[in-house]
Amino acid sequence: MPFKITDLPINIESIKGFLADDEGQALFEAASHTAALGPTLEVGSYCGKSTVFLGSAAKQNNNIVYAVDHHRGSEEHQLGEEYHDSELFDSQAQLMDSFRTFRRTLRNAELEETVIPIVAASQLASRHWSIPLGMVFIDGGHSMEAAMIDYRAWANHIVVGGILAIHDIFPDPNDGGQAPYTIWKLAKASGLFEELPTVNTLGLFRRI
Repeated sequence: MPFKITDLPINIESIKGFLADDEGQALFEAASHTAALGPTLEVGSYCGKSTVFLGSAAKQNNNIVYAVDHHRGSEEHQLGEEYHDSELFDSQAQLMDSFRTFRRTLRNAELEETVIPIVAASQLASRHWSIPLGMVFIDGGHSMEAAMIDYRAWANHIVVGGILAIHDIFPDPNDGGQAPYTIWKLAKASGLFEELPTVNTLGLFRRI
């Protein structure tokens, strides 16, 4: 049967995040199709909205998801910035902290035995990485430096036939930041990937 949002183990609208339903469905389908190739890894989990889609697909297919996020937020989440959320601000540490909310999402979605949180910066997590990956989803920091680090750290770990997904692709600068679009263009020009149809702002490639 085709996947439906209502099949998820949690009300996806109850989770903080910026992922559209059609993008989540595309992630679920990609993670399902690549499960036999290796685990999925996402960069940038925030409160777990995308993780629920990826984790639910992994759970159905006896796979796992590595969820890489330092949980200190991207540039736009910081105090005084446009997407700052006071509910995720640790007043004692004076730092943004989404990890407690993320763990609650995993528990409520019954994914604690499927998703492995890696609470670290993307570059640090990748330093000695050696596990071949069936899918990589990049949705981390949107500065040019952060996006480039994420792409360079993880793209080469995707096996042949695996999927690279990049969120927030905006060809028009008036619609959004250009860092994710820049690494999307790098992937397209790399010779490593076959471009797949974009879903809303979710760019997709298959490793060749």
